[in-house]
Parts: sequence; structure tokens; C-alpha cells
Amino acid sequence: MRGSEFAELKAFVAVVERQSFARAAEHLGLSPSALSQTIRQLEARLGVRLLNRTTRSVAPSANGELLYKRIAPLFQEMAVAVAEASEATGQISGTLRINTPGIAARTLIAPRLARFHQAHPEVLLDIVVDDALADIVLGRFDAGIRVGGRLEKDMVAVRLTPDLNMVAVASPDYLARRGTPQSPAELQDHACINWRLQMDGRPYRWEFQDCGQLLEMTVDGPVVTNHPDIGIAAALQGLGIAYHFERESVGELLAQGRLVQVLADWSISRPGLFLYYPNRQYRPAALGAFIDCLLDRNLFDRPSHEKYRR
Repeated sequence: MRGSEFAELKAFVAVVERQSFARAAEHLGLSPSALSQTIRQLEARLGVRLLNRTTRSVAPSANGELLYKRIAPLFQEMAVAVAEASEATGQISGTLRINTPGIAARTLIAPRLARFHQAHPEVLLDIVVDDALADIVLGRFDAGIRVGGRLEKDMVAVRLTPDLNMVAVASPDYLARRGTPQSPAELQDHACINWRLQMDGRPYRWEFQDCGQLLEMTVDGPVVTNHPDIGIAAALQGLGIAYHFERESVGELLAQGRLVQVLADWSISRPGLFLYYPNRQYRPAALGAFIDCLLDRNLFDRPSHEKYRR
């Protein structure tokens, strides 16, 4: 195979995997126009249309899907082989793509960025903050982070945190005006700050427990949001009762007296945050190093790259 033919196929795989000419061009270090020309050359050489393009999306045609399924594993094997050869030198390098919800980005990843970079300066971290539960295999991520109950099947999971407590909170001003609910049923008479589940667009049904039994209820209020910062801000400003993970800076606000917990005996806990990745024989050394960092293991005393293999 000539070098130009290999480059065309590599470009095609990049477009399919990133579902975007712009993102694929950035990944390959090309201009979008140069990448588009490369794809046209490949289609002309094969005599078939490989990609269906609109102004807003790009997807493989039937012929393109067949070609992708045959050649994508080969490119993956080559990437693994190159990574293994690089790791044999003892130097961890390359790009590590992580898909994470905001809570993990803020509380786990952001505080450790400098320490990870100091230990592994040749690793490029590509962190995508996403609360929509994206498919990490389809999105070509090396790993994802999720609350334990939402892990994808057939994945290797590493627990990062203990279970997460949910807390219903309101400002002292709101409670002085509207009273303090004594049971979840009384929330029907209160303003509640809803949060929307991005996976299907529906508001979250608040979950409580009663003698070990799970209760679910729909609540109403003046604000619906998909971001905890907005929900917590609304509660701080006296707009209603919010229900969030305690880890989302709520604990500090409770300690300061700026928020007050209600329905403490009814609130639930959720499985903690887990990092997960596809169950493959090979795990990149950079991913092992990243896991060590999130677990606060010593990043500077690992004896060799072999420590990062499963």
C-alpha cells in the first residue's frame, strides 16, 4: 500500500470516529479543506461514496460502514503496537481521552492536573466534560467516569470515591418563609429546583427512602437545569429546595450555614464515582498512570511501565 493510500484510509477512519470533518482535521493536523480533498480522492479511487454529508452532520454510507468495520480494528492494533513500543522505553506518552461528568471533573480531575503533568509531562490529557452518559467506545475515549449505577456493561471499573450522599437543601430565608418539610410528600407544597437528565431530557424524579423502600416523586418549581451550579445557586438565593450530591460543594455551604439540610432521614446515597474502560487485553500505560493519580497513589515511584498493565 502506498503512503497516500494509507493516509486516505486513516483520514476516513478519523472522520467516521469523530463524526465531524472539523474535529477529524484537528486530530490529524490538517485543514478541513485538505481533509475533504483527501476523502474525495479516496472515494474517487474506490469508485463509491463512503460518507454522507450534510451541513450539520457526517455519517458513513452503507459502503463506508462496511469499509470502516474492516479497517478500524487494524488501525486500533497499529495504535496499540506503537504505544507498546513507546512504553518499552519506560517513558509514558501519548494522548489520553477521558469522558467525565462535571462532578468528577471538578472534584477529582481539576485539583490533580498539575501533579499529573509534573509526573507525566509527555501525556496530553483530552478531558471532555459530559453529563449525557456518552458511549465511550463509540466516542473513541480511553475511559469514562460515571456514578456507579450508570456504568456501561462489559467494562472494567475502578472505584474512585465512596458512595455519594444526596442532600435536600434550602436557604434559611426560604425555610423561614415557607416552612420546613417533614416528609417527601410535603414537597408538593414547596418550590423545588429540578434538574434535567441529559440522556433523555426528562426532569429527574426525586428519590427518597422509607424503611428501606425507594420512593420516587415528581416535583415542581421555578427552575429546571442540567447543571448543579445553577441548582445550588437557585437554592442559595431562596428560590426553593434543591436535591444534589453532597460532594457538589453543598457540604461546605451547609457548614457555613448558607444552606440547611431538610429530609435528612429520607435522603438516599448513590454508588460512588467509578472510572471505567473497555475490557481489552491491553490497557495504555497513560491510563494506568491517570488512575493512580485519581487514587492519590505515588506518581513518582512506579518502577516501570509494566505496572500499568492489567
